[in-house]
Amino acid sequence: MIRYNIQFFAAKEGMGGERTEPATQKKLNDARKEGQVAKSREITNCLSILALFLLLKLWVGSMGSQMMEVFPSIYNLIPQVVTFWHGNLPQAESYVLFRTMLLSVLRIIAPILLIGFIIAFVTNFVQVKWKPTFKPLRPKFSKLNPIKGFKKLFSVHSLVELVKAAAKILLIVYVCYGFVKDKWAILLNLYDVSLMQALLLTAVTVTDLGIRIASVYAIIAALDFIYQKVKFKNDMKMSKQEIKEEFKQQEGDPAIKSKIRQKMMEVSRRRMMQSLPQADVVITNPTHYAVAVKYDPQVADAPVVIAKGEGYLAVKIKEVAKENKIEIVENKPLARMLYANVDVGQMVPPELYQAVAEVLAFVYHLQGKV
Repeated sequence: MIRYNIQFFAAKEGMGGERTEPATQKKLNDARKEGQVAKSREITNCLSILALFLLLKLWVGSMGSQMMEVFPSIYNLIPQVVTFWHGNLPQAESYVLFRTMLLSVLRIIAPILLIGFIIAFVTNFVQVKWKPTFKPLRPKFSKLNPIKGFKKLFSVHSLVELVKAAAKILLIVYVCYGFVKDKWAILLNLYDVSLMQALLLTAVTVTDLGIRIASVYAIIAALDFIYQKVKFKNDMKMSKQEIKEEFKQQEGDPAIKSKIRQKMMEVSRRRMMQSLPQADVVITNPTHYAVAVKYDPQVADAPVVIAKGEGYLAVKIKEVAKENKIEIVENKPLARMLYANVDVGQMVPPELYQAVAEVLAFVYHLQGKV
């Protein structure tokens, strides 16, 4: 005999069951409001590095010249300040000199900083579109849970990040080694050239190396982008029970809606049965359908269906008709047509005028109204 708990198989269908269903649009929208989106930081880093070194390659000559002009001008001011203060350099004056130098340097590198900001903004905008939210900045005490933090250390995501970091380090080392190995002879001769030539050669070498690193780094960025998309899709998956609960929250509990619908139908039937004594005739298909019709020229231009039913309700309509001495006329085709095509409170359509008029004429003749 093998004992087993049959609830073990049903447990996966609860709120904590297997998430096998794609995320609903509502869950994706809620995740977006919380700042949870599928984006790759490596794409931003790669394009920023590439743009930085491309700009440096184009701007490095002008930047170097401006730098060489800034530092001598600042250094030339120091003797003047020292002489004015009789060999001393007060703290306030040194602060002014430092601030002047810093502002001059910032003006020179401002285009690089601006381009970096634009690249980061555009890459994030392309990945996740424009919908800013400040919810990720709010403190969450759940993030301080040491158990959850310990689990994250040994999660698949942590393993992927570790592999990615190792791949980036190996990539940079490999590219740097291959590039510097070819330029080694040139770099060793930097002592034999002038300072400006050495700086220019170093700048060109560094920018070329950076462009090569960024170009190869694009492979990791592309793979990371695909991984982030797949990971986000899997993280957003829902269990069947979660989808049911979400549907209940949006549309209401189906059981409650069914009860409300049933109550509304009961109220509608009650009103219908209350207005039934006003009918002129009840047209029946003897055992299935019953349709009560009333004609009042002062109220409507055509006869109006004031009650209809099938099965048990048809029997009740005929009983009420007998109690109120309303004529019951058997006409199978007409009863079917009226039941299927005319709702309670609606006028008879023109194509049925002739058939209904004949029934009403027959009833009025029996009642001596004609």
